[in-house]
Amino acid sequence: MTRPVLFAYDGSEQAKAAIRQAAEQLRNGRPAIVLTVWHALAVVPFPTAVGLTTEGLEESIEQQARRVAEEGAELARSGGFDAEPVAEQGDPVWQRIVDYAEERDAGIVVMGSHARTGIGLVLLGSVAAATARHTDLPVLIAH
Repeated sequence: MTRPVLFAYDGSEQAKAAIRQAAEQLRNGRPAIVLTVWHALAVVPFPTAVGLTTEGLEESIEQQARRVAEEGAELARSGGFDAEPVAEQGDPVWQRIVDYAEERDAGIVVMGSHARTGIGLVLLGSVAAATARHTDLPVLIAH
């Protein structure tokens, strides 16, 4: 059996491009998991300082993550993959991607690059770079 492709998907144009690129590069009909990782409010510093309340908000975030994952799975299916959507909570995002790929015995991780440079790269880092650094799996990063 072919090991699944793990798409790390956040709904961005870069993530959509990664799925399209993988559809061109990888065998059609392959199983795939479209993983959207979301943050719990506990990892957002001072949510009440910006007027957020936690009641119901975390469930709303999780529901939105599920919708994003389903959107990615539909895109993957249109590219020939047998895709299932998954939304998982995790922080840091790269760690959840790496752990989930190992848990599901993925054959490859596919993700988009947000191409941050300068201070944005220093402050926010790169989920794609961190994922590639922390796994032994092949990682396809589409620009």
